[in-house]
Amino acid sequence: MAQQRENDMSETIGVFEIEDRTFPPPDSFVSQANASDRALYEEAEQDYEAFWARQARELLTWSKDFDTTLEWDLPFAKWFVGGELNITANCLDRHVDAGKGDKVAYHWEGEPGDTRAITYAELLTDVKKFANVLKSLGLEKGDRAAIYMPMIPELPVAMLACARIGVAHSVIFGGFSAEAIVDRCEDAEARVIVTADGGYRKGAAAPLKPTVDEALKTGASSVEHVVVVNRCDLGPDMTSDRDLWWHELMAGASDDCPAEPMDAEQLLYLLYTSGTTAKPKGIMHTTGGYLTQVAFTHKYVFDLKPDTDIYWCAADIGWVTGHSYIVYGPLANGCTSVMYEGTPDTPAQDRLWDIVERYEVTQLYTAPTAIRMFMKWGAQEPAKHDLSSLRVLGTVGEPINPEAWMWYHEHIGGGRTPIVDTWWQTETGGHMISPLPGVTTTKPGSACRPIPGVFAELVDDEGNPVEVGGGYLTITRPWPSMLRGIWGDPDRYRDTYWSRFEGRYFAGDGAKLDEDGYLWLLGRVDDVMNISGHRISTTEVESALVDHSAVAEAAVVGGIDEITGQAIIGYVILRGGNEPSQELGDEIREHVGVKLGKIARPKAVIIVPDLPKTRSGKIMRRLLRDVADGRELGDTTTLADPGVVAEIANRAAEEDDD
Repeated sequence: MAQQRENDMSETIGVFEIEDRTFPPPDSFVSQANASDRALYEEAEQDYEAFWARQARELLTWSKDFDTTLEWDLPFAKWFVGGELNITANCLDRHVDAGKGDKVAYHWEGEPGDTRAITYAELLTDVKKFANVLKSLGLEKGDRAAIYMPMIPELPVAMLACARIGVAHSVIFGGFSAEAIVDRCEDAEARVIVTADGGYRKGAAAPLKPTVDEALKTGASSVEHVVVVNRCDLGPDMTSDRDLWWHELMAGASDDCPAEPMDAEQLLYLLYTSGTTAKPKGIMHTTGGYLTQVAFTHKYVFDLKPDTDIYWCAADIGWVTGHSYIVYGPLANGCTSVMYEGTPDTPAQDRLWDIVERYEVTQLYTAPTAIRMFMKWGAQEPAKHDLSSLRVLGTVGEPINPEAWMWYHEHIGGGRTPIVDTWWQTETGGHMISPLPGVTTTKPGSACRPIPGVFAELVDDEGNPVEVGGGYLTITRPWPSMLRGIWGDPDRYRDTYWSRFEGRYFAGDGAKLDEDGYLWLLGRVDDVMNISGHRISTTEVESALVDHSAVAEAAVVGGIDEITGQAIIGYVILRGGNEPSQELGDEIREHVGVKLGKIARPKAVIIVPDLPKTRSGKIMRRLLRDVADGRELGDTTTLADPGVVAEIANRAAEEDDD
């Protein structure tokens, strides 16, 4: 029967060869770790509700204790029922009241080189003042506000000010279009947009306010005011009575704004994510359960020592990673964080390593896409800097291929630093699968096991558990930071996440379970190609491509093929010192065949100068599919460099001509 279940996912072939090497936590790390044995896992396995109740009471300060840990009416959950707290009191007030007001909350660095050290007391004052600004604009508990900003300190201030008075914020990534702003503001019925004139990116000021103006010309009629931070002195158009300057409002605002207790299930924020339909999904996260899990995971996954660590999540707050691990988790734990405005190659390709050295960063949390980009730039860039302060490295956003893991381990961690490869989603709110650095023996490329208090299981097409091999990743029990629904659409919530497998949460990711019980994420199941009836993961083929010594980065899509249904098309960026040629492309293609088998060998390997990426670094694979299938290109407005796609199309045409 077990063999039959494995065959049902089947032909999820091309299982990437697992690295033989394993990395136990160094003894010196274990001796000081927040978690150094399996005690947390055992506690959670015995009674996971009691486990999470203890975390909630020990990590957070409640103005009213909860009386029920969990109410579960599948698929709707309520955590810490009856409890009341204020999220900003937990992130700010209690640290200031404990005499830590002079502690730096954020070392902020602008791309041009301007810096600010913002203490907890200063951050609290600004949050109180902007909360009063929002009140003066008529916002009340239960309202929604949109935030469309660069990575400047006013962004977390705006988020926390909303949370202080019970206004749900909807942060919109600063690279999104006017249409995206309209969609999100209309769905949330946002009353205010907080923005900036612009932000610095790749050495220049990138305007933001004109995009908001364009959006408000075409829709979002619920928006009454636009608050504008003057970051770049761009002199944007300001519409009388609607548009207001941040600095003028703050100058006249009182810093007297007590933290109002909120119900544990008070809506904290909406964060929109794409779906299979054109309409984005407004993911709902509430207060008590969300803060409990992000504080817990931030403490234990990064082995946080708030009195001495300098922590850096090098993501954008416009994504859930920034919400949970730049703003709410780190501030709840009272740590000092680094926050950077710009790109990692401005003014030079060692900008991140320069920041790590100057601030003596102890934890670095970044994306595999960024790591592969650093690989492309070469090990000589980090070698210019002293990175010995680093003691935990993290990855987030997508599965990491083993070679990138090893490069990160050797060239950034000096071969001594534990790596925590974290799997989670916008919908989960916080980490779900990750090593604990003082406990877990890691394998390069594996996210390892669920964290304590989270229960995951692989299933086959019929929903039967998979013991070894490929399957669909499901969560079998509710967790505190889980989404509470899709804004305004409970039926879509049920259909999207809970209908595929009865009683299980499933958000579309596939994974493999090895003989040791380690999980290997394979990416979205819609990124699984069907080649002659065999299911092949794009992630596995990309790992095999990057395993070739000449390849720095790769992306794989399934192109239309009249014979096999789909054909594998690989796009690769070469490492420095390698010249593109037909012979090298064929060699790379054959390398995949050796690693994964002939069925997984790409039909074509196209060597390209770059890949189409959003400004956050996400590869836009749909555009690569358009190129592979010869379709008219879709929207390229969110790309960091729209010209890349035309160059790729030219290379693909040359490949066809050959």
